[in-house]
Amino acid sequence: MLSFAEPPRSLCILRLSAIGDTCHVVPIVRTIQQAWPATQLTWIIGKTEARLMSLIEGVEFITVDKRASLGAARAQLDGRRFDVLLHMQLALRASLVARQVAAPVKLGFDRARARELQWLFTNARIAPRAREHVLDSFFGFSDALGIKERVLHWQVPPPPAAQAYAARLIPDAQPTLLVSPCSSHVLRNWQPLRYAALAAHAVRRHGMRVILTGGPSELERRTGQEIERSAGVALVNQIGKDTLPELLALIARARVLVSPDSGPAHMATMVGTPVLGLYAATNPARSGPYLSRRWCIDAYPEAARVFRGVEAHELPWGHKIEEDGVMDLIGVEEVTARLDELLGSAP
Repeated sequence: MLSFAEPPRSLCILRLSAIGDTCHVVPIVRTIQQAWPATQLTWIIGKTEARLMSLIEGVEFITVDKRASLGAARAQLDGRRFDVLLHMQLALRASLVARQVAAPVKLGFDRARARELQWLFTNARIAPRAREHVLDSFFGFSDALGIKERVLHWQVPPPPAAQAYAARLIPDAQPTLLVSPCSSHVLRNWQPLRYAALAAHAVRRHGMRVILTGGPSELERRTGQEIERSAGVALVNQIGKDTLPELLALIARARVLVSPDSGPAHMATMVGTPVLGLYAATNPARSGPYLSRRWCIDAYPEAARVFRGVEAHELPWGHKIEEDGVMDLIGVEEVTARLDELLGSAP
């Protein structure tokens, strides 16, 4: 554990991506802000992720375009000095950015978890732990700073314009199922026909409004169109039509979000919306929506047996089973039953 006679004057967080992981960083930011309110926080973050996280007050953001050269990051950091760097990303590219950060203390993961040579770019390490959720592993950084109380809240309110956008799509009186069908990892995605069956169930059984959401990629647009064609009920297709703040506001007004392992699942956690997560390729105990793991469909143990021939606990922590057909292990009836259970519980 690090020891400070008084709180640092400045602290820099390095976590460039992805959306879900940056969502996990926010409670650590809130924890540090509560313990050390006078400490100036700077976050080095990816360009896409900054569009969402810039909603956080009290934090300076240095935006790095991951597709550009490291010279741009070097120019932004030239002449800057921080008391502490929290190096919270294992990618080598992030470590090369960390190398440009002037700080006497560079805190990274313990040796066992410091993959991609991260340990070469740090001079202090968090306590070793194993088989933790990603968010819990990030709390290891605040623990190492000597901050014992963990603040598990996000407080990232969507801006008024985004809230107005969401209010137009989701009237107050109508419970809404928001479907974000695609991860950027294609083999984590459920079949469009199964999403369509779930949407039809939500409309006919529960009288819900169903809205499809996602980015502008060709895969997402094509998936949305196929769900619309197959559902047999009226849907609202907003895929490719909203910004990240608008999506956050939309999720905040929804009754429940359905999603595979992707960024929107963790955005929903930030605004308190339950997530019906679809997990077979990845382990929800490690990367599931932190406050909604009760509602996740967890086919990862079966996937381990079918595709790896072992029990899930025998696989390395964080092992991905991204194989053709793995998401077919999740059946429509299982998901509709979980939705029925969720809607029957207290909000």
